[in-house]
Amino acid sequence: MKYICLGYLEPGKFEGMTDAERQATFDDCFEYNDHLRANGHLVAEVALQSPETALTLYWKNGKVTATDGPYAETKEQLGGIQILEARDLNHAVQLVSQLPGFKYGLGPVEIRPIADISELIKESEQRRRRDTSAT
Repeated sequence: MKYICLGYLEPGKFEGMTDAERQATFDDCFEYNDHLRANGHLVAEVALQSPETALTLYWKNGKVTATDGPYAETKEQLGGIQILEARDLNHAVQLVSQLPGFKYGLGPVEIRPIADISELIKESEQRRRRDTSAT
């Protein structure tokens, strides 16, 4: 089963580190990612630019509206995403618990199972095909 892991960062955390501390953090984290990848657990990883580059879309007064910045109402901001392959949620927790970023004060990490919507997509495609063939 696949799990999305959302890694949050406290703003200024990396900026408050020395170059050596920042390099050690990245090296440890990337080494663990290499381990996860080599063992078939790391499906994808994506780092995000700073929250100041974010744009959030939402529905308001019958139309899509945009606001600058992330939507989160928390001190921590989403910093990156990993997709893990794990046997179950307990296995995903075990894998994420070993992330070196925790020892550097990074986190939290939210873990969510990925929903399999392939059947919903298939059913929708069938309905849309019927709708276009009926006209």
